[in-house]
Amino acid sequence: MSAYLQVYIPDAETMFCPNAPRRYKYLDEMWAAGDDWDNPDTPVAADPVTGTYCFWWNYIGYLAEGPRLFYGPRTPAASGRQSKLLMTDYFGYDHYRSAGHFGSCEKLPGGDVVPETWLLSSYWFAAGDPNSGMPDLKLRAAYTDGHVETYSASEVVPMRVSKTAVGAPPFPNGGASPGIFYLPENAVP
Repeated sequence: MSAYLQVYIPDAETMFCPNAPRRYKYLDEMWAAGDDWDNPDTPVAADPVTGTYCFWWNYIGYLAEGPRLFYGPRTPAASGRQSKLLMTDYFGYDHYRSAGHFGSCEKLPGGDVVPETWLLSSYWFAAGDPNSGMPDLKLRAAYTDGHVETYSASEVVPMRVSKTAVGAPPFPNGGASPGIFYLPENAVP
């Protein structure tokens, strides 16, 4: 993201959710280097980083209720099948690092912290079952027209990460699955 957004957002602090449990160790230098960043704790490679926000630009995901595909915006004036959703707080369920639990950059009631790895930032996790009810949690979403909305965890649509660039099939449950991501209902056209 920094390779594209650094011109507009020069300071990595903006990209750190203030409610996330811990700041990623190399956030500032990773943001400054963009696509050329390499984590000094790993062998030489082009290391990616996954943070506490979800960026939906040009993203294709598998909507669990359907099944149909979610298309993130490809232009600032997204239209048709494309959502106008640009970015959200991370809110999900059953990530391989916290299987069978909710996860979020926002502090979850009764939650604890999943520590960062060389690839992934830390986040909050808490026990629960989406079939029994969602946690009492307020989240934020930013849209391509520049406005930001607050929504609750009960106002979401589940989406699975796709294994392919065309949006299907989704990752299966278990194993190294990134789990379910929750999108605000109004973001699904």
